[in-house]
Amino acid sequence: MTKVPFSPPEITEEDILAVSDVLRSGWITTGAQAKQFERELSDWMSGARVAVLNSATAGMEITLRLLGIGAGDEVITSVYTYAATVNVIRHVGATPILVDIAHDGYNLDITAVDRAITPKTKAIIAVDIGGYPCDYDALYRVIEAHRASFSGLPKSRLFNHADRITLIADAAHSLGAQYYGRKSGSLADFSAFSFHAVKNLTTAEGGALSFHSLFGVDAETIYREVMLWSLHGQNKDALAKAQGNGWEYDILFSGYKCNMPDIMAALGRSQLGRYAQTLSRRKTLYQSYRQMLPSPISLPAWDEADEYQSSYHLALVCLPIKDIQERNRIITQMAEAGIVCNVHFKPLHLMTAFNDLGRDNDFLQAMQRYQQVMSLPLFNTMSEEQLSYVGENLAQIVKNLR
Repeated sequence: MTKVPFSPPEITEEDILAVSDVLRSGWITTGAQAKQFERELSDWMSGARVAVLNSATAGMEITLRLLGIGAGDEVITSVYTYAATVNVIRHVGATPILVDIAHDGYNLDITAVDRAITPKTKAIIAVDIGGYPCDYDALYRVIEAHRASFSGLPKSRLFNHADRITLIADAAHSLGAQYYGRKSGSLADFSAFSFHAVKNLTTAEGGALSFHSLFGVDAETIYREVMLWSLHGQNKDALAKAQGNGWEYDILFSGYKCNMPDIMAALGRSQLGRYAQTLSRRKTLYQSYRQMLPSPISLPAWDEADEYQSSYHLALVCLPIKDIQERNRIITQMAEAGIVCNVHFKPLHLMTAFNDLGRDNDFLQAMQRYQQVMSLPLFNTMSEEQLSYVGENLAQIVKNLR
């Protein structure tokens, strides 16, 4: 029986050598590799300033901290996402406002976002599900329409003159995606990326935060503040302290510990060096799924979009089924055939921690997607044999159900 895992990492000999070189170098924490990884990621993101961190979660929470968002403030985001997107809002003491997804996709319903904005709204976190970008121009138009009622950001160390809601991208899935020719990472005010083990590009764990100058504060000043937040508020990192008589440092405020070490950055740099080929391969696999699966089984037509280009992180397949029980039976039968599938995502209000954030009737589109959709295996090293095996088994299992 052919075995098909869901999303194993692609680790090449070049990756192993890159990490080995760092291990032999005598410097394994944040240093030259991390800084070079930031520069190379910036090139991928149309020149946005980039800070590498230990997770996308850290990037999103640091962003909220930079903005001074906290108790009494509201942050709008999607009900159709992973817990991290909402946890960071709660971590800073703000109130998460969940909205539904669009009827024709998986990303935010722009009209629902518009309705959810109040004078307490300080930020919107848009989620690029599966690597397909949100409609950022439409989100900025909504933000502009509410500029007159914006009550300002709370006092923060940086941003004292904000005149509108801040747009944050949960771009955990969308490294390499494009929107009207602009790269993910340069589409929102801040964008947070994940390099977790299952992502297209991995550093085992890890992430990055990208941004431009904002509200009169230049990007380099924002970068320095992000670095402070990532290292307990310490004004010198280990590399700076190691220079001659540079041991002395100060703690400027109580920050966190979420910097990226050079071991992880070296792996990321090696993977980024072939990332164009990775994206091309994932698109080919996605197109093959779309061509081989018989109607009415379907995947989003992301490969046909001109204005939007996905990173093809997920293969979300919509099934001709009656309910969640049938969907779950399909997943079980696929597993029995040696094929690991997944679900992206269980709407957050169905999770115990977020039961207070809404009801099923508040999120009709998300509930419909959840009941009908599962994620097929999709990974960089997937073979044609594995792809065909998945498609043939899914088609037969669905046929047997009908």
